[in-house]
Amino acid sequence: MPKKEKPLRLMSWNVNGLRAVLKKGFLDFMEEHQPDILGLQETKAEESQVTPGLEPLRGYHRVFSSATTRKGYSGVALFSREKPLSVNLSLGRSEFDNEGRVIQADFGSFVIFNVYFPNGKSRPERLQYKMDFYAHFLKVCRDLLKKGKNVVVCGDVNTAHKDIDLARPKENRKISGFLPEECAWIDQFLSAGFSDAFRERHPEPNQYTWWDMQSGARARNVGWRIDYFYTSTSLRDRVKDAYILPQVMGSDHCPVGLDLLP
Repeated sequence: MPKKEKPLRLMSWNVNGLRAVLKKGFLDFMEEHQPDILGLQETKAEESQVTPGLEPLRGYHRVFSSATTRKGYSGVALFSREKPLSVNLSLGRSEFDNEGRVIQADFGSFVIFNVYFPNGKSRPERLQYKMDFYAHFLKVCRDLLKKGKNVVVCGDVNTAHKDIDLARPKENRKISGFLPEECAWIDQFLSAGFSDAFRERHPEPNQYTWWDMQSGARARNVGWRIDYFYTSTSLRDRVKDAYILPQVMGSDHCPVGLDLLP
């Protein structure tokens, strides 16, 4: 009987500061869950600033993209057991690239985007920036789909899609992160040829990935599901499972995962 191939374990986590989470059990998390590919968002650090802390983490190729306009702001990183065939840190527009929000890596059978999407809460200009980022990112993904690429998108999207994706939808309908135009963009993104891997398999409520730290919301599970794995519909049959790991502490977000068959 032929041996079944083990699925690839893809994980994503907004760590709210990689230097901080290294002091809160990040290496233990890696040892326990053994991701084949891990996307981190909001790293808030240059690679050189975290290299000593990552020294015990062997066997991973690492790619970092950091903000050039503000030190200690934004930033993403990608860890993978296999070295990507190619890596791209640019969306082709400087106003997006200089905040260190995207890593695109080609692993042959699929292309993965690790993205820290903008937050639009602070002021109207940032909401417009977020919506412009959304529109441009969708165009980039559509171009790849037209070329026949299998695409995975992971990261902090900074928007809850539907009422089920946050504990208090009515109270937040006029707050960035659950505005009608933000939710409509997710509808548009899915219609372009993507699937919400977790929600397709887990229709139950009270499944969140971010909680406000100041109000102690995590203990009461008053949260938002704003961290996602999206897969192009061409990969739908290869998705074995998708999950949320709310028990993993260290950030105001928890990790999310995707098991992808080879």
